[in-house]
Amino acid sequence: MRGSIPTVVGSYKSAVSYRINTIWNTKGQSIWQRNYYEHVGRDEKSLDNIRQYIVENPLRWGDDPENPRYLPGSQDLLFDIPF
Repeated sequence: MRGSIPTVVGSYKSAVSYRINTIWNTKGQSIWQRNYYEHVGRDEKSLDNIRQYIVENPLRWGDDPENPRYLPGSQDLLFDIPF
């Protein structure tokens, strides 16, 4: 349906993908993370947790298997938890 949220988001993602692939000189490269998790924040604590995730998540990019430069076992661990 024209103007619906899924249509707007899909159009946005398509335009951004096209522009990034133009800049990177790639063709059809996927830039969006698969299987993302959606959550609706319904109270202040939930919103604070979402904000904290947004701020801290980029720090974990080196350890993310979705990162093209990820090398298992080569990054410093973010947590040193004995099991």
